[in-house]
Amino acid sequence: MNHPKMQYTYVGIDSHKDTHTAVLIDCFFEKLGEITFENLPSKFDAFLAKAETLKVGGTTLLFGLEDVSMYGRLLAVFFRDNNQKMKHVNSLLVAKERKNQNVTQKTDSIDAECAARVLLSKLSSLPDAQPDDKYWILQSLVARREFIVKNNSSLKNHLHSLITQHYPNYRHWFPNIDSHASLAFLMRYPSPSTMAGITHENLAEFIRKASSNRVGGGVNSTVRARKILDTLQDTTVPFQELRDRSVQSTLRQIGVHTQEIKQLEQDIASFMENFACTLTSMSGIDTISAAQLLTHIGDIRRFSTPAKLARYAGIAPVTYASGKSDTQYADKRGNRALNSIIYLLAMRLISTASNKVLNPFLHDYYHRKLSEGKTKRQGLKCVQRRLINIIWRMLMYNEVYKNPPMIDKVVADV
Repeated sequence: MNHPKMQYTYVGIDSHKDTHTAVLIDCFFEKLGEITFENLPSKFDAFLAKAETLKVGGTTLLFGLEDVSMYGRLLAVFFRDNNQKMKHVNSLLVAKERKNQNVTQKTDSIDAECAARVLLSKLSSLPDAQPDDKYWILQSLVARREFIVKNNSSLKNHLHSLITQHYPNYRHWFPNIDSHASLAFLMRYPSPSTMAGITHENLAEFIRKASSNRVGGGVNSTVRARKILDTLQDTTVPFQELRDRSVQSTLRQIGVHTQEIKQLEQDIASFMENFACTLTSMSGIDTISAAQLLTHIGDIRRFSTPAKLARYAGIAPVTYASGKSDTQYADKRGNRALNSIIYLLAMRLISTASNKVLNPFLHDYYHRKLSEGKTKRQGLKCVQRRLINIIWRMLMYNEVYKNPPMIDKVVADV
């Protein structure tokens, strides 16, 4: 009776923007051939036909792809539509295999062969490659939003550096630099030189209109206007008009980015209806957080147990044992983006808001771990691990989370 691994010819593929390189090996790690082909759907049929001629007779082609979401996505979709078997080969495993082979060079051919070797040696543990369109589109929306949010933060820091020269105490007037009133004020008056002849009443009325009366209407707007005008200093510098235009240009960019973020969040909320997702039933997880979790987890059926999801997120401890010594350390690997999301969620749920404990169950669990002698960091890691169990069950069985009633912080500390 033949070994199960003998029924396949293993094809490792190194994906790039313009071309892909494939290396075929048999079950004894012998190289059978190499194919380089263009990353064009019109070329994939010819590649598959050539691979069929190189495979071991009577075996089935099994493909190992490092990338199924970017440059390798078109090929993965082609394999899926043509009922070809494929596995996802983590790039870290490929790099480790290249190191184990003591190869000093790095080429597409070497990477493809290493992918094939990993595919063969870890056949039973590698996940199936699943280029699911829903998750890919959601990932694109979430990544786009995160990119714009990051750029907007950079723009706000740049704006701060521009206006502190003229308004060093602006935070006393507008605590949030991106509030409606703050942005409107800076667009109209990018420097004190543009405020000549402005009265307290005029400025107070402008602030009320700019903020739609959200920034302390009536009397407070007048007080704010007096505070601004009474603390102004002449900070005019040479070529002041150019500096003012830089401020206004930055403000326009922030306005465009803010609108883009708002539109993307609406698109994400609308697209989330395509998923049977109950994550938002848990207090602390909004639509954007749920979308981020789905983006990094993907189809929960890839993880048969919560423990596997914990390892994927780098939350499960790593054991180092030798003889009588047995020590556990925090895992520094795994999906660090997912790890960060779970970390922030854990922090949110054990903290307080308006003197209310958001999740008494996890709050008590955290403090129980501290009473057992664990450090705050270790206690938080335990909360993250408990959250993994909850998230896995909600996604796997479409269960709604029953939030425990919030309690006062004073009661929780008793």
